[in-house]
Amino acid sequence: MPAAEPAAPETPGVDDFHIEKDGLRYAGTHLLIDLIGACRLADPAVVETALRRAVGETGATLLDIELHRFSPQGGVTAVALLAESHMSIHTWPETGFAAVDIFLCGRHDPYRAIPVLKEAFMPDRLQVVEHKRGPVA
Repeated sequence: MPAAEPAAPETPGVDDFHIEKDGLRYAGTHLLIDLIGACRLADPAVVETALRRAVGETGATLLDIELHRFSPQGGVTAVALLAESHMSIHTWPETGFAAVDIFLCGRHDPYRAIPVLKEAFMPDRLQVVEHKRGPVA
C-alpha cells in the first residue's frame, strides 16, 4: 500500500517551515515588542503564565520554559523554547519596561500573542517592530 500523501498546509502558500506573503518567501516572523509603562513585571508567576498563554494563542509547540528572577530589583527573564523557535521576556519593574521577543516560523502568527501581553502587563504603550527572517530566493 503506498504511503499517504502529506496533508496540505492550512494556509495557502504556507508549509510547516516557510511563509509566503506579499510576494516574499521567508522562514518566520520575528517581533520585537516593547511594553512601556507596564505593571506586574516583578511577579515570576505572572510572567510565566503570560508566556504560556502567549504560546498557546499562537498555536506554537512549547518544549520548555526557563525563568530567572533577579534581586534586589525583581526583574524577571523568561524564555520559552518552541518547536517553531522561541519567545522571551525581560522585565525592568523599576522602570515599568519589558522587552519581548517572539520568533515563530511557518504558519504561526506571533501577533496573536499581543493581546495576552496587554492583558497580563497593562502597558501604557506598546511598540512593535517586525522582521521577516530567513528570506528564500
